Amino acid sequence: MRHASYDGARGCYIEAALDVIADKWKGVILYHLLDGSKRFNELKRTFPELSQRILTRQLRELENDGIISRKIYPEIPPKVEYSLTDLGKMLEPTLLSLESWGIKYIETTRYSQEHSVRKD
Repeated sequence: MRHASYDGARGCYIEAALDVIADKWKGVILYHLLDGSKRFNELKRTFPELSQRILTRQLRELENDGIISRKIYPEIPPKVEYSLTDLGKMLEPTLLSLESWGIKYIETTRYSQEHSVRKD
């Protein structure tokens, strides 16, 4: 749940950042926008298990927070593209760092699981 304001207390800035990007799909949506604008259906195909309703909601929230922009082209059928704003582009090092950490986490936990001794 978002706060009306943040008071700068310890951890508050982390809370503010996580309020914006921490939903299940937002991070991966942002990650896929790092390499350029995407149409709604491109994003939908990238995440087939994600419902259209949830994708729409996540995109709207990111747009309302100023992280992505939506451009509507005046053609039929309407063409809509989503891209990172300057504020959203500032997340690139964070997203790439999370990707790197995720790789290490999966490798470490997979190795641990494969090499754990089972006691039956």
